[in-house]
Amino acid sequence: MSDTGLRQKAARLRRAYAPHEHRPLGGYLVAMGAYAGVTGALAGLVKVTGQPVPERPAPSDVVLLSIATHKLSRLLSKDAVTSPLRAPFTRYDRPIGSGEVMEQVRDSGSPTRHAIGELLSCPFCLAVWVATGLTGGLVLAPRLTRLVATALTAVAASDFLQMAYATAQQAAEGGHDD
Repeated sequence: MSDTGLRQKAARLRRAYAPHEHRPLGGYLVAMGAYAGVTGALAGLVKVTGQPVPERPAPSDVVLLSIATHKLSRLLSKDAVTSPLRAPFTRYDRPIGSGEVMEQVRDSGSPTRHAIGELLSCPFCLAVWVATGLTGGLVLAPRLTRLVATALTAVAASDFLQMAYATAQQAAEGGHDD
């Protein structure tokens, strides 16, 4: 099949998949390819270094990495301070509280740019990448990864305590009849 025929077939597929909405399927393919490349590189590093892969991760590591993944995903995808990382792919919309911002994916440009914008502004989407990186780190550099994951977990716990404190403070202020 010629390159032109392949492009026409891909265009028909895009139209059939989402006739009334722009979905950057080509960009998603690039992102999936990049993820496969990162995962393959991690697996290759593990093999080359001869690091043992645990048969079954310790439950404490699963909990630690789960909370760290949650926090790092939110930091990267929603934190106001990390917005320069997302700015080439997103556009600021509004603050959403607790130092986080809502951003819209830039529709102009390439499908790859759009797909990266979706990935970087979605904590659920980004969590797969973060968890993969932390899991690879747990095999390749377990002490350092646990230390970083512990710090991220402490920040996540602090966030919940800050929110609970603010809620309790608002309830206490609302309970006074002045």
